[in-house]
Amino acid sequence: MKAVGQIAGKAIPFGRKNIDTDIIIPAKWLKTITRTGLGQGAFESLRGDADNLFDDPRYKGAPILIAGDNFGCGSSREHAAWALADLGIEAVIAPSYSDIFAGNAFKNGLLAVELPQEAIDRLMVVAAEASGDGAPISIDLESQSVTTIFQDRFHFEIDPFRKLCLLQGLDEIGLTLDSEAAIAAHEAKMEEEQPWLVPNLS
Repeated sequence: MKAVGQIAGKAIPFGRKNIDTDIIIPAKWLKTITRTGLGQGAFESLRGDADNLFDDPRYKGAPILIAGDNFGCGSSREHAAWALADLGIEAVIAPSYSDIFAGNAFKNGLLAVELPQEAIDRLMVVAAEASGDGAPISIDLESQSVTTIFQDRFHFEIDPFRKLCLLQGLDEIGLTLDSEAAIAAHEAKMEEEQPWLVPNLS
């Protein structure tokens, strides 16, 4: 998993509340066995509108999505996090998330930042005013802060374990491999002290 430290760039001022996983990625896209290509189906029902934000050239390549309360509600499909990542989104900023979506986002290296509605309202204004190739919004996971080029600064909370994993780019496999020496030492000790528990594969 790619380490997450600092994310900076334009943000899509989406802001809608109660966006469920079926809106993020419709069910017909769940037949795929790969994570790539799902960005094409992300927010498909909304992108039928020619004026939608996700295809607006002003926000092309934006790594941040600003959303409303209860983002990612609905089904438990991990494809929602995959689709956002394939769309180029590295972080979502919202007042709250579905627990399952937040867990899926974390496991896939997608940073889910929680800020109060007042901060969301301000960031929506900043994102809408973005122009040129600047980076109007920055997220620093180490300092747990969201800042703008207009000197706004918002602090967010995050579970310490999730923060550590994201900073170091550790998923479940990475965490296991990080303890490889301790696991090997335990297995060697068990083989010495309780050899009858060790399978004979010869």
